[in-house]
Amino acid sequence: MSGPLFAAARGASARWWALAILALTELVVVLDATIITIALPQAQNDLGLSDSQRQWVVTAYALAFGSLLLLGGRIADYWGRKRAFMVGMVGFGAASAWGGLADSGAELIMARGVQGAFAALLAPAALAMVTVLFQHGRERNLAFAIFGTVAGTGAALGLFLGGVLTEFASWRWCLLVNLGFVAVGLIGGALLLRESRTDGEHRYDLAGTLTVTLGLGSLVYGFTLAEHGWGSADTVGFLALGILLLVAFAWLQARGTAPLLPPRVVLDAVRGGAFLIQAVVGAVLIGSMLYLTFHFQLVMGMSPLVSGLANLTMTAVVMVSTPFVTRALNAFGPRPLMIAGPLLSAMGLFYLTGITPDGSYAGQILPALGLLGIGLSFLFVPLQNLALSGIAPEEAGVASAAINSTFHIGGSIGLAVFTVIYDQAAARETTQATAFTEGYAAVFLASGIAMLVATALAIALIRPRPSDVQQELTTVTG
Repeated sequence: MSGPLFAAARGASARWWALAILALTELVVVLDATIITIALPQAQNDLGLSDSQRQWVVTAYALAFGSLLLLGGRIADYWGRKRAFMVGMVGFGAASAWGGLADSGAELIMARGVQGAFAALLAPAALAMVTVLFQHGRERNLAFAIFGTVAGTGAALGLFLGGVLTEFASWRWCLLVNLGFVAVGLIGGALLLRESRTDGEHRYDLAGTLTVTLGLGSLVYGFTLAEHGWGSADTVGFLALGILLLVAFAWLQARGTAPLLPPRVVLDAVRGGAFLIQAVVGAVLIGSMLYLTFHFQLVMGMSPLVSGLANLTMTAVVMVSTPFVTRALNAFGPRPLMIAGPLLSAMGLFYLTGITPDGSYAGQILPALGLLGIGLSFLFVPLQNLALSGIAPEEAGVASAAINSTFHIGGSIGLAVFTVIYDQAAARETTQATAFTEGYAAVFLASGIAMLVATALAIALIRPRPSDVQQELTTVTG
């Protein structure tokens, strides 16, 4: 490591101020996956977006972000984490301004893609700095609990903030608001963060970058085409191409001397399980919660502001639960939390399948959001800690990128698959309101099943003892 991450003269409190800046960064990155969601009906009318283009306003960001994160993590490790953080901030702000001033749907989608690309540089640099900054025991647990909770609640906070801005300003401010966050991040980063990077030979895996980016892009695009039929030539062709490219990526990583994603990062059972569960969480929070927002506005007739407030219930439950879950993690270890979390979340999603066109928020929605909030807090607190425990400092950036990537790629695939499920279920109904609710209910059912799969993954793969986790946390950097 080339020098200390933070100046010792600033004292221990500086690390926590730095954590606040880094957590704010993660909040903005996750928040931007959903902040535009509530504004989509307004943006669609303003720019004349088709339904397919409307979906790609969300997908372009998540796909660019998820597919480029591994490269962004390597750049942060090699080039310097603070430098990557600052450049990512500037680019993210510029892309946000472009999107907020867009004159067409195509321009908005391109700006969202550029946003995602710079977020892919910014996010792994931030998480890697947290990994290096907090290296021991309970302090590290607390830092990751804060960071993970901010990351996990960012999606719901994005819905709320998007509702406020759409109601009182315009959908454009859902992007322009990022300029304020960027200013705080740049000033805080300049004052508090110190450079860190890995030593030794720095080589970029360009073949790996190309195959994983094109593979993920082909896979997600293939899923979006499935609304025209799973057996169509385009759907099958893009899905097959995506799988082949990802297999080629895995082959290159196993044989390369400087792999983009070293196999040892993901082949550990606990860490690999955390990555897979994170992908499911991304699918649910980015993919299916979009349809809950549509239900609020298109069926229940809520304004964007009220819709955002309605979504905020889940976030409030997560935030209230987090201190208790953190104490439970220290007492019992991550395994019970990782099993109970997706199970409770699945119960909440299954409850949502009972929505009707004339149902009430208190009776049909509120209990489900409470269960989801508790279940997700059980996941957010230990998840990133598990995914990064035991990682060598020189691989902190790429491991941080992997955990972020799985969330957003899961969200991209989830959104594409849930859109197909919605279209097929809604097409069977005759009245518009019934078609909406039947389509949304089918999405929530599929999401609940996905969470049950996450429960099975936790039972099979998340098997550390509390003492093992504590030992790992105190020896991460040796």
